[in-house]
Amino acid sequence: MRKAHTPFKDITHEVELTEHRSWAAFIVMLFLVLLLLCRLAYLQIYKNQVYTTLSTHNWLDLVPLEPIRGLIFDRNGILLADNTPVFSLDVIPDKAKNLNKMLAEVGKIIPLSAADLTLFQKQLKQHRRFDEIPLRLRLTDLEVARFAENQYRFPGFLIKARLIRHYPFSNSFSHVLGYIGQINNEELNSIDTANYSASRYIGKLGIEKYYEEDLHGKVGYQEVEIDANGEPIRVLKQIKPFPGKNLYLSVDSQLQLAAEKALDGHRGAIVAIEPQTGQILALVSMPHYDPNLFVLGLSSADFQHLQQHPDHPLYNRAIRGLYPLASTIKPYLALEGLDKDIISSEDTIYDPGWFMLKNSEHVFRDTKVHGTVDLTKAIITSCDVYFYELASKMGIKRIDNVLQQFGFGKLSGIEMDEEVAGVVSSPEWKRRVKKAPWYEGDTIISGIGQGYMQATPLQLAVAVSTLANRGKRVAPSLLFAQQELGKAFEQQSPILMDTITLNDEENWDTIIHAMQKVIDAPDGTAHRFGPHPGYTIAGKTGTAQVHSKKQDEEGLEDQKKLPEQLRDHSLFIAFAPAEQPKIALAIIVENGSTAAVPLAKQILDFYLNKKEPSHVIP
Repeated sequence: MRKAHTPFKDITHEVELTEHRSWAAFIVMLFLVLLLLCRLAYLQIYKNQVYTTLSTHNWLDLVPLEPIRGLIFDRNGILLADNTPVFSLDVIPDKAKNLNKMLAEVGKIIPLSAADLTLFQKQLKQHRRFDEIPLRLRLTDLEVARFAENQYRFPGFLIKARLIRHYPFSNSFSHVLGYIGQINNEELNSIDTANYSASRYIGKLGIEKYYEEDLHGKVGYQEVEIDANGEPIRVLKQIKPFPGKNLYLSVDSQLQLAAEKALDGHRGAIVAIEPQTGQILALVSMPHYDPNLFVLGLSSADFQHLQQHPDHPLYNRAIRGLYPLASTIKPYLALEGLDKDIISSEDTIYDPGWFMLKNSEHVFRDTKVHGTVDLTKAIITSCDVYFYELASKMGIKRIDNVLQQFGFGKLSGIEMDEEVAGVVSSPEWKRRVKKAPWYEGDTIISGIGQGYMQATPLQLAVAVSTLANRGKRVAPSLLFAQQELGKAFEQQSPILMDTITLNDEENWDTIIHAMQKVIDAPDGTAHRFGPHPGYTIAGKTGTAQVHSKKQDEEGLEDQKKLPEQLRDHSLFIAFAPAEQPKIALAIIVENGSTAAVPLAKQILDFYLNKKEPSHVIP
């Protein structure tokens, strides 16, 4: 068979084709190299600062440092709130793989209660995953050692040394100091998050809340070199945190404890003020609670138990409790009546044991038949009929006016956000709140501090302090002094308010003299106060009705025969010494019948004569 003819190759054409392809490849490669060089120039020159910063962040970490919270002392330098060093077990969720499984394993080494886990899960939702979140506070030395041996098994879990708030007196001072607790979502929206970047706690009530900004201090920072695993190697730079201010309260801790001891076992409140300065010497609300429970984290069940307790230990009766003024209102009305010439100290009325308005069949009763009564006797014996008539002559506008001058119906301005204003009733107030008209009978019962009139124990103390000062008004204050690190001790100056001036200054003496006889006269309502050697005292009792008098038709005249919750509240206001007062008091004992007077004697004897108080409340 004949073979097919194979043509010769065109060598010249193939050489030219190869050259063209080589030049095309070279151009493409040159373009790519130029593109790469441009990109490198862009990254290393134009974006140099950005990527240098990012690179630095890959091996540097900025760690916030929590400031030391300021301490709180009483006026004599006795420590009321300090900071205790503890070890806690913290978790960084971002570094903990399979967190739930690891929590179960950790629980085999360090006991974790259901409350610990619940609180941790709550905090987990409120914080970033790379934050250190406390799992359990106050580890024992043994628990710290046991975890240290096993820490390699739990990445993201670490032992942290920290300071936590501690209240050495436990329950005492709880309604003054308040407490701190873990920051919640609502608070996160209202605080400077940068300044709280290392903090987990914030003031919740009382002084701790009101002076939070001063007590907290300023956050610091550490610039830390870290390894590839994010673990710190060394500290490169540090800005130290600035500690909070130390506060000195006006409270006399010995007097506070004496007042708490006297009131122990009863519901009520005591407020003591230094009249010349307005400084609060004691502020007691009973029963009280242990603020240390809130620092560690209170379970929902325990918190509900406190909230639902029938005696309401979380309720600050001293600044939030609203009570009828009762007969403690009488010296102020008598003063206004004298000064406006509505009555004179010599005028008398006859008290048959009851009072009736003209063209009315309603009977306003007195506690007994007092007979012929002048102003002094009316205050001494607390004659209701005298003040029914005085209220009728004065009218509700004059009653409102004098009460407002003495601070009733408005906030006192004390350093506590929880204070309430009370009620000075008026026709306008009744129409607005009760949707009802004002009757003359409303005015009559206002004359003995009943009806819609309501005041806090603090307001009662502020008012009687003003009376003791003969019209000089000083705003009440709990702050005695403060001190910032490295600076001088700064004492708080009294805050003066508008002075109450009378047409005749001798009217102060008339009322105060009558209040002295409330204690010293044989028929005085506080005669059971007994001897008070070393000091003079002026005071006024009050009995705030709790139950309807209709129940007395069944013969329940004796308060002791009534169930405790239906017994009257006992009130007492006083100041001593009467000539140059050092202390003014307001006391309320809920359902305490006549308990406030002997209680006041314990407190005044202790403060003025340094006698040890004892329980005398029946």
